[in-house]
Amino acid sequence: MTFSILAQDLSTGAFGGAAATGSLCVGGWVLRGDSRGGMSASQGASPSILWGEDALDRMRDGHTANDTLSALVARDRGHDWRQLAVLDRKGGTACHTGAQNTDWKGALVAPGLVVSGNLLDGPHVLVALRDTFLASQGALPERLLAALAAADAAGGDTRGLQSAALLVVSNDTPPLTLRIDWAEAPIRALQDLYDRSQTGDYAEWLPTVPTRNDPERGHG
Repeated sequence: MTFSILAQDLSTGAFGGAAATGSLCVGGWVLRGDSRGGMSASQGASPSILWGEDALDRMRDGHTANDTLSALVARDRGHDWRQLAVLDRKGGTACHTGAQNTDWKGALVAPGLVVSGNLLDGPHVLVALRDTFLASQGALPERLLAALAAADAAGGDTRGLQSAALLVVSNDTPPLTLRIDWAEAPIRALQDLYDRSQTGDYAEWLPTVPTRNDPERGHG
């Protein structure tokens, strides 16, 4: 029902994720991130936000993506209905796709990158998601948005799309969390929202917001 991408920007250390789905509120359901731990995307026929949040807790404690995934899947009797992708703070990746999720379903992984989805038009959707990100230039959010649009153009969610979201976390910048909870063209709306966030008063205000590496930053 969803396709998502988690990636680490190897030049800055920032983590980013993007997702789109044929139902409402994908950002609230799927994406979680913390610059101290990594990223998670919890989705599927019966998604568990607990999986996504528990994954971050484990990775903040130093567990790898593989160890984190194994622990969460093993203790949940509903794992066959869920899909979870994780990206740890060292760029390690892992993904579980439960057998009861609707075809086409699956994942592709690369160093610092994992793409996954279910109820997709086919495996080519994830190929487009991965390859477009890897080939794109520019800031991490822009590469994630380009990848999301390419996956949609390749067939995406077989139901069409209703919502899309972007999340980027870093020790050096404020979190960027943008959500389109419903729209007729949610990826285009998400791109428009991102463009607005990079200009005007909002963009001028962002450098005053505290970050993990500069927690006392302000107007002064």
